[in-house]
Amino acid sequence: MATTTELEARIKELEERLEEMEADRDRWGVRSLFDELFPSEARKHMRTARKEQLMAIRSVLDHWIAKQDETKGTRRRESIAVD
Repeated sequence: MATTTELEARIKELEERLEEMEADRDRWGVRSLFDELFPSEARKHMRTARKEQLMAIRSVLDHWIAKQDETKGTRRRESIAVD
């Protein structure tokens, strides 16, 4: 069985490893990797393009919602003769 001193040393070692792993994660996280790969000017254009795409989707949805509202009261009914 490990002594208290050995256990404390092991805990300290694990805490140091955890700090190193967290520092590596922060250094190579998705955001920092993205920032590293693309210059700020390119990221600005990408944000603008993403906003334009969302606005385009909103326009399509608004169009179809308006279309749905127009036809709301004019549903067609069909009669089907059963022999």
